[in-house]
Amino acid sequence: MDVLNDTIPVVSDTFSDLSLDSSSSIKRWNFFSTLHENGIRGLTRAKIREVQVNLGKLCNQACNHCHVDAGPNRTEIMTWEVMEKIARWCVDNQVESVDVTGGAPELNPNFRRFVNTCLQNNMLVTSRCNLTVLLVDGQEDLAAWYTKRGVKLICSLPCYSKDNLEQQRGKGTFGQSISALQILNKHGYGINPNLELDLVYNPNGAFLPPAQDSLEATYKIRLEEDFGIHFNRLYTLTNLPISRFRHYLKRTGEYESYMNLLQEKFNPQTVPNLMCRHIISVDWLGRIYDCDFNQMLDIPAGWHKPRYLWEQDLHQFTNDRIAVDSHCFGCTAGAGSSCGGSLA
Repeated sequence: MDVLNDTIPVVSDTFSDLSLDSSSSIKRWNFFSTLHENGIRGLTRAKIREVQVNLGKLCNQACNHCHVDAGPNRTEIMTWEVMEKIARWCVDNQVESVDVTGGAPELNPNFRRFVNTCLQNNMLVTSRCNLTVLLVDGQEDLAAWYTKRGVKLICSLPCYSKDNLEQQRGKGTFGQSISALQILNKHGYGINPNLELDLVYNPNGAFLPPAQDSLEATYKIRLEEDFGIHFNRLYTLTNLPISRFRHYLKRTGEYESYMNLLQEKFNPQTVPNLMCRHIISVDWLGRIYDCDFNQMLDIPAGWHKPRYLWEQDLHQFTNDRIAVDSHCFGCTAGAGSSCGGSLA
């Protein structure tokens, strides 16, 4: 594999509850050791395909599974000064694609200005939308704004059933999500080939997602028959054991069994396509991370000291080591998980 790297990084102690398995001298839930057992001596980054920019933790929702711990009262919001530096860096380094996320990125007061700047400089823009933000006061024109610019949308819809979805996102969010999808369809999203509308599923408990292709087929049947809704693709994401979901696992006594499940289902075929190998994640202050999950755990890119994007050269990232920890089992379990869905 081209992910082989003979440099063994210092393994962090982010999770203090690692323990020795009685049948092995290797610590349970030690991701680096598991890589090593499969002939992969650490991860290194391949060519950067995309820069993922987190515009802040402000959101109109506070979902139970949110790894960002986003919500209506969060004050971490990227300023225009930081956005401008990021956009300039992307232009100077000929970045082709920018993935904008949050929180609800649309609630950042400079969101539209940033997206316009990226588009004006010939970058492809993907926006990760929670759907219900389209119904927030002041965002009534958001669907039309997206349509005019042809922004690719990846929208969270954890389930096509009301009960399951509202267990994660709160009462009333199912109807709002369906209404938002119908609005997007009316503007051509999911129908016009130039207006891509993808959906994201994640489990509402301590288990892995089902097969992505078969679940997508079910989603399409149910949403079209029940609500007349069309979309392009469905991505299945595994819940990573961090932030709110980790707290949930601890409260329910499922943390240990879930971690064991993730490790038992480790699939080495997912490793070459891990999103950390092809993106750079940027937080609301402009600091860089190997992925959005490491960002939330404050694990700097490559175990280096904290760095700002605009202090780096794009070519410095190629072959740079990637920081890993026990939560990384979530991206490599079963068919794998990434911002683009399953991996194997």
